Amino acid sequence: MKNDQLSFQELEEISNKEQLLQILKDKKTPYQKIEATLDYEKELRDLQIELVKLQRWIAQENKRVAVIFEGRDAAGKGGNIRRFMEHLNPRTTRLVALNKPTNVEKGQWYFQRYIRELPNPGEIVFFDRSWYNRAVVEPVMGFCEESQYKDFLVQVPEFEHMLYEDGLIIIKFWLSISKDEQLRRFEARQQTPLKRWKFSPVDQKGQELWDSYTYYKEEMFSKTHTTYSPWMIVKTNNKKVARLECIRHVLSQFDYEGKKSAATTLLPDPNIVMRYFRSAHQID
Repeated sequence: MKNDQLSFQELEEISNKEQLLQILKDKKTPYQKIEATLDYEKELRDLQIELVKLQRWIAQENKRVAVIFEGRDAAGKGGNIRRFMEHLNPRTTRLVALNKPTNVEKGQWYFQRYIRELPNPGEIVFFDRSWYNRAVVEPVMGFCEESQYKDFLVQVPEFEHMLYEDGLIIIKFWLSISKDEQLRRFEARQQTPLKRWKFSPVDQKGQELWDSYTYYKEEMFSKTHTTYSPWMIVKTNNKKVARLECIRHVLSQFDYEGKKSAATTLLPDPNIVMRYFRSAHQID
């Protein structure tokens, strides 16, 4: 066995991160990527512990919390939500990822099927896309009429203000990804059997219609970014960093029991997570 390889005995003797990194350094083995992964896993665990505390507090206080994830295809919506929900109690947590509306739903008020999914007292609901489908995806892909699109932009601030006045807490994330990074992730999906199901004809149009997505995205921000329901822009070219910072932002919005004993910082990096008006030059 070469000297730069770890033996079984050495692996058995490793009991912590510091020992592993020291052995790798001694063997002159590149360790930076391993160190970054270990740091990420520790930060994620510490933040997920705080999410468990937050969930308990929300249940005790009968708060209603909706966390919305929007963004271009492959921006990391599902991956973010999985890290949020991984260790939460499923009794008071839900994921909402609706399919295209049925014929009956098409005849209803647009918001009606989303209202049914809003959180109950003591519950957190994560939306993997939301009513904002009508703001970007539907007009870009021709899935709605111009009049329906315009009506939506007029109605959504009023809709969200009613929810705000009724005590429902909405946190809106837009996951921002560059065009090159989106293409790289699309190619990875097609090459990986376990991820191939994620790739759809709509995804394929994402690159072709990039500029159209940009136009409608900016229109959405200008009409629906409000003081009571602001958009938080998250740079997601680095998926792991984005996941941690999204969790930090959510935790920073609540004064829950046990927050002061957190093992890591709960303040998000303002260079990664920022309000829409602070992000004039977005990567997407």
